[in-house]
Amino acid sequence: MKLLRVGTAGSERPALLDAEGILRDLSGVVPDIDGALLADDAALGRVRAAAESGELPVLDADGLRVGPPLARIGKVVCIGLNYHDHARETGAEPPAEPVIFFKAADTVVGPHDTVLVPRGSVKTDWEVELAVVIGRTARYLESHEEALARVAGYAVAHDVSEREFQIERGGTWDKGKNCETFNPLGPWLVTADEVSDPQDLSLKLWVNGELKQDGTTAEQIFSVAEVVRYVSQFMTLYPGDVINTGTPAGVALGQPEPKPYLRAGDVVELEIGGLGRQRQELKPA
Repeated sequence: MKLLRVGTAGSERPALLDAEGILRDLSGVVPDIDGALLADDAALGRVRAAAESGELPVLDADGLRVGPPLARIGKVVCIGLNYHDHARETGAEPPAEPVIFFKAADTVVGPHDTVLVPRGSVKTDWEVELAVVIGRTARYLESHEEALARVAGYAVAHDVSEREFQIERGGTWDKGKNCETFNPLGPWLVTADEVSDPQDLSLKLWVNGELKQDGTTAEQIFSVAEVVRYVSQFMTLYPGDVINTGTPAGVALGQPEPKPYLRAGDVVELEIGGLGRQRQELKPA
C-alpha cells in the first residue's frame, strides 16, 4: 500500500493512493497514519480491505498539500557515510561500524514544502536517502530476518545538511542536521510488502534540473537489515521511528571548488524508484 497524509500543516488527514493512482480518503477507516496504526495488524487489515473494496471516497488531489506520510514520529535516527561511492567522493575511510546521529522529529516536513536556508549559511547541501519506518518494537535483534520483520515500510527522505555547521563549528554533527525544515519526508509510506529488495532501489536528485545524484542502495556499506539490527543494540526502536539510511555520491561537499552549495531560489527534486518524488523550493530562513 501507498499511505500518505494530505491537507494543511497540522491538519492532515490519512489517505491512500490506490493501484490506479487515485487518491482516496482513509479518514473514515483510521484516525491517522502513525506508529499506533503500523503496530496494529487489525487496523492495517481494515485499511487493506477498504483499499481492495474500491469504495473509499475519492479525494481531489488538485491543489491539495501532501504532508509527511507519518504523524507523531518518535525519533529520526540517521546513518552517516553509508555508501561506498559517497565515502570515496568525500575522501573518508568507509566506517567499520555504522555512524549514528539524530535529527529531531520537528525537522520533518512534507515532500513539497519549502526548505529554509539557515541564516548565515553558505554550505547548505542536499542528500537523497532511503527512509526506513519501524512498525514493531526492536531491541537487541540478533538477525537480519528479525530486523526486516520490524520494518513497516519505506519512504523518500531528504537529509538536508549545513556542512559548515556540521563539520567546521566543532562538537557533533547535530548543528548542521537539525535546522528548520531539514528533513522533507514522503510523499508516501510504501508498505514493506511492496519493496521486494531494499538493496535494489535507485536514488536520484536534481538541482535546478541538473542531475546531481544517481545511485543505488546496492552501494550501501551497511544494508537496511544490518542498520536496523545494529541500531537496536544501542537503543530501542519503536513503531513510528524513522531511520535515514545514508546518501549516495553526488553531494555538493564531494564536488570540486567552488562547491555548488544550495542558495535561496534553488529548486531540488529527488526520487527513489517505486517510492515517489519530492520537489522543494529553497527560501531564506
